[in-house]
Amino acid sequence: MAKQPVTEVRLDSWLWAARFFKTRQESVKAINGGHVEVNGSRAKPARLIRTGEKLCIRKGPYTYELTIEKLSQRRGTASVAQSLYTESESSKMTRDRLKRDLKTRASLILYDQKKPSNRERRIARLRKREQE
Repeated sequence: MAKQPVTEVRLDSWLWAARFFKTRQESVKAINGGHVEVNGSRAKPARLIRTGEKLCIRKGPYTYELTIEKLSQRRGTASVAQSLYTESESSKMTRDRLKRDLKTRASLILYDQKKPSNRERRIARLRKREQE
């Protein structure tokens, strides 16, 4: 008996198989939290998805805009997971730009300043009280 090709898969299962989340439970939380949209509208974890549908996934500061190419209920290697979808060029460019901006902001933080001692903190508190 030959296996029939999968035509529909649960959204939470597909997100887990495509390696956007480490567990299905994490993908359910993201979907219920409104971080995943299917074809521009909010979805539920049990929603059945098909190839050709558009997903918008917000994960941390990044947003992924994808088109589903293949369906899978099994979690495979990273290369297999990447073949399940194609990401739009605008999404990639926006993510790269945001990544550079965040890196630049992090480098502006002055890390060479040492932590103030307890004595220095006490003096700063006294000076603050005198100014008030």
